Amino acid sequence: MKNLLVASTSTVHGQSYLEYLKEPLNDLFSNTEEVLFIPYARPGGISHDEYTAKANEAFQSIGKNLRGIHTFDDPSAAICYARGIFTGGGNTFVLVKALHKLQLMEPLREAIFNGIPYLGTSAGSNICGITMQTTNDMPIVYPPSFKTLGAIPFNINPHYLDPEPESTHMGETRETRIKEYHTQNNIPVVGLREGSWLEVKGDNILLKGSLSARIFLKDKDPYEIESGTVIDSL
Repeated sequence: MKNLLVASTSTVHGQSYLEYLKEPLNDLFSNTEEVLFIPYARPGGISHDEYTAKANEAFQSIGKNLRGIHTFDDPSAAICYARGIFTGGGNTFVLVKALHKLQLMEPLREAIFNGIPYLGTSAGSNICGITMQTTNDMPIVYPPSFKTLGAIPFNINPHYLDPEPESTHMGETRETRIKEYHTQNNIPVVGLREGSWLEVKGDNILLKGSLSARIFLKDKDPYEIESGTVIDSL
């Protein structure tokens, strides 16, 4: 049974890294003391070692140890033997290219569908969807495919932002970008605001956190769902 926590972000304003997720992380990884970390998204170009050290500080605070997948000679085997997995945020294009290059997308998908507890934040949440095409990131590298894990039956737009009524910014809003996406694609999109996450247990998907999420369907008006809503079908 799938057991995922799909979060919009790793850090909310005024809190430390993963602090707002401490309680659900304790529950998610309750049966393991070591979690495998996938640092390939490299936010800001940070190295794999630096990223792992930063994330490990947060996991140490809940009594867990984090080990970077890049330290294993066989990363595919590391996924197979992991008892918990965390994929951090950063650039989704860089992450997806690395997973395809190292032939890890399928082992990761298999582990998730076999019930390995999985945490994704930002880019690590984008890859839980059917494709990565609703990321906010710049295409600084070219992955061989936009196809991702398909662990949830829609795409994610993490860090979703609402238009500011008083803003003088004349560029496209997130809603505009997602509507552009739906002129060429029909996969539903869930806009996750900061501090929100999806709790996935098998086929049950529950919106958690204090904010609502915005749902986008092709050729339909977007609408809001409140925290605590089960997303059973889009």
